[in-house]
Amino acid sequence: MLPITFVTLITLSFIKANAVEQTLKKTATKISICIAEDKTLNEEEFFTNEIWKLEIPKINLEADINYGTTEETMNKYIGHFDETKFWNGNIGLAAHNRGYPVNYFGKLKELTTGDEIIYTTVFGIKKYKVEIITKISDTDWSYLENTKDNRITLITCVENEPSYRRCIQGVEI
Repeated sequence: MLPITFVTLITLSFIKANAVEQTLKKTATKISICIAEDKTLNEEEFFTNEIWKLEIPKINLEADINYGTTEETMNKYIGHFDETKFWNGNIGLAAHNRGYPVNYFGKLKELTTGDEIIYTTVFGIKKYKVEIITKISDTDWSYLENTKDNRITLITCVENEPSYRRCIQGVEI
């Protein structure tokens, strides 16, 4: 009985340590974002506000966003490309469109020029108008490069074309 209890305690300690590590990573990321974006939040806003979502009314999309584009992240959320901006500049987001636990970008191909994209964070709400709809090579990441204007870039796979990605870019209005 003692070995089982010991193993259970070690397992629980590991799980708790992992949870603490994830919380610290999220906090460090938030601090980095605030510094990079030159934004000021009071302590309560910073530590309690987890608002980060994307809405596209035309395709009835409303989903939470999370850091990174790992499979684990994109199986629950829309993923944020780490190397892109969070508030000003070019914000890069990715999501699955079929065959996964969540497929938030499943109807992305229905968007047309002029459609509205709404991006919400702890800093506020930004609205974008779709300007670019294109198919890119799976090795072309130029659409994620930073821009002088405020843009949002949405990327997902192209059905039955594994070497290509669908890329939608909106400009802030």
